[in-house]
Amino acid sequence: MSRSVAFVTGSQLDSLKKRPNVAVVDVRDDERTYDGHIAGSLHFANDTFQDKLANLVEATKDKDTVVFHCALSQVRGPTCARRFADYLAEIKDVGVKNIMVLESGYKGWEASGKPICRCLEVPCKGCE
Repeated sequence: MSRSVAFVTGSQLDSLKKRPNVAVVDVRDDERTYDGHIAGSLHFANDTFQDKLANLVEATKDKDTVVFHCALSQVRGPTCARRFADYLAEIKDVGVKNIMVLESGYKGWEASGKPICRCLEVPCKGCE
């Protein structure tokens, strides 16, 4: 059975990020390099997302909540969240309980003054 995908606001994500069992997944492609990113986020670019689903499951194996986003979270973020939910259902993985999409995406996060990171490290070490 596939999991549902819910939306989360920037303020809600800000609170969620304080918990160690939450992963933020940035599915933007090259724009992550020059726009910056949410500190501590994982990067699984949309253009190769489908091929790296197993890697994402491994990267989030100790998380119960995974929050996806792209630039505006209108297409890529929700699409990748749904693909992840479907993949988890297919492999019968029950570790992740909540799959979410950040409302207004990275652009909304940045516009609201939330902390961003401009490091080029992969994975991001969580600079703020």
